[in-house]
Amino acid sequence: MSSHRDDALSWDGDDDPTLDVAPAPAPTASPSLPKGYSAVGKGSESLHDAPKDVPATEESDSTALREAEERTAVRPMGNAALVTIGVLGGAYALYVVGWVIGGLRLQGLAQYLVTDFMFLASFWLAALAPVIWFGTTFLLTRHSKTWVRIAWLFAGLILLVPWPFVMTGTVGQ
Repeated sequence: MSSHRDDALSWDGDDDPTLDVAPAPAPTASPSLPKGYSAVGKGSESLHDAPKDVPATEESDSTALREAEERTAVRPMGNAALVTIGVLGGAYALYVVGWVIGGLRLQGLAQYLVTDFMFLASFWLAALAPVIWFGTTFLLTRHSKTWVRIAWLFAGLILLVPWPFVMTGTVGQ
């Protein structure tokens, strides 16, 4: 029995000289990414540096591409912004419920004023307006600052108040 403490970590014949493999040669040029790709993660800073044998036009192209990516990069929102948008999303969901309840309460009165088709079209448009506003705000402000998105969401809350529910609901009675 051998007295090596690390026998469990070795195989019989590990010390065979024919198994020695020469170390891989060190790369002569620094690695670079193809055009249009960007490196992320630990050690990615070294990949952004242009190789020394690259002509000046490619170096300026990669610099311009990197600057364009930084301008259009979407930055993650902070915790406060996520909670605020979640609360506003909940308020928009309550607005949908308010428009449905208020519109259904006005259905009997609307028969005297407009046809059924016109009432149903306006009813569903009013009920879906908060969802449409919320989705459109997210789509159009995806590259804007967070405060711009939140301001537009607050503007929607002011503009889309479900007045039929407010006037005929518990407040209006």
